Amino acid sequence: MTIAIGDKLPAATFKEKTADGPVEISTDELFKGKRVVLFAVPGAFTPTCSLNHLPGFLENRDAILSRGVDDIAVVAVNDWHVMGAWAQSSGGMGKIHFLSDWDGAFTKALGLEIDLSAGGLGVRSKRYSMLVDDGVVKTLNIEDSPGQAAVSSAARIIEQL
Repeated sequence: MTIAIGDKLPAATFKEKTADGPVEISTDELFKGKRVVLFAVPGAFTPTCSLNHLPGFLENRDAILSRGVDDIAVVAVNDWHVMGAWAQSSGGMGKIHFLSDWDGAFTKALGLEIDLSAGGLGVRSKRYSMLVDDGVVKTLNIEDSPGQAAVSSAARIIEQL
């Protein structure tokens, strides 16, 4: 069953690379009492994710935060080393959270996994964006195709804020 607007996010723990090394961050730590924009990508360093989806959120970070959002996070079914390298190479380190859903547990709990084995990627996350208010999904934008980043774009989230 896919998560829907009005649903509470499932409990999960992510790994995130920081200047001090990897840290664990729970859904409670990230979302409790806050308005957070969360978006997901099928994979760090993949073309649509790196050239289209992530840059929109980095470029529009201030515009999103100025609309009453406390934080922005990206999640992918990648390990924390890959997510950390992506944060550094994209210029996003310290600007948004780069969350590793290393085993896909969070993605599966949302019902948003996609099997991209035909493309050599295995089971990953569908591309989506959402506004989460105190752990509850307020908006949800799921792409029909992993190669598209229009419905789940930063521009779309700004329209919804």
